[in-house]
Amino acid sequence: MRPRLGMIDTGINIDHPALTGQRLAVHQVDLGERAAAGRQHGTAIAAMLIGSVEGRVPGLLPDADLIAVEAFHTAATQEQADAFSIVTAFDLLIGESAEVINLSFSGPANAVVRRMVTHAAGADIGLVAAAGNGGPGADPAYPAAWPEVIAVTAVDARWRAYRQANQGPYVMLAAPGVNIWTAASISGGRLRSGTSYAAPFVTAALAIERRRSAGSDIPTAMQALFDCAHDLGEAGHDPVFGNGLLSAPGQCKGGVHFFPTSGE
Repeated sequence: MRPRLGMIDTGINIDHPALTGQRLAVHQVDLGERAAAGRQHGTAIAAMLIGSVEGRVPGLLPDADLIAVEAFHTAATQEQADAFSIVTAFDLLIGESAEVINLSFSGPANAVVRRMVTHAAGADIGLVAAAGNGGPGADPAYPAAWPEVIAVTAVDARWRAYRQANQGPYVMLAAPGVNIWTAASISGGRLRSGTSYAAPFVTAALAIERRRSAGSDIPTAMQALFDCAHDLGEAGHDPVFGNGLLSAPGQCKGGVHFFPTSGE
């Protein structure tokens, strides 16, 4: 069976060449009178996850199924989502039996969303979120800072921390997130940076680990990723890199990583 991924994000350009012909289902939550958010961010994340290998922006798991929920609206010049939209999106993805949900967004804590995160984790769904781009001194960002969620920070090609990434004890893993080549909103691609673009690497790895260790639950698969991470920064878990740089699932004993060199 193919991995079944979910994502909650902005709009997606389903006609982008990277996504044409891929196993993508897109749902839009009811935004009422509000204008839907743009399609740049959601298209980029979707392409990172399942982009066609035949295009300019191949994805991490091109053969996976992806259920995407457009939950963001435009307010003034910003794209944001309220608790009702996020909860509705979670409910839809739980109903669609998503195995791992990518959450490339961050915001303040919310009790209603917190309950839905707990519900999703209780259904043995993996949750992966961006650690946030508020900078080293920023407050914890949610949903990443909740314990059921893998909080992902970003590093560059030399394994240095992304300068705008949040830091804190809730950070669990680091993955590439600086100058990542992914889909532009209409066609082709562009370089993007941020913890949003690091999260899909962990989403894909968690889905693979779950399938590799058939029958294991999400907490076991999560721990396998933590145990296999390449330690960066201070020895052991630290607030900058968490448990370290994401490694290829199943390759821990061999010391093989997704990103085997620290050179550019």
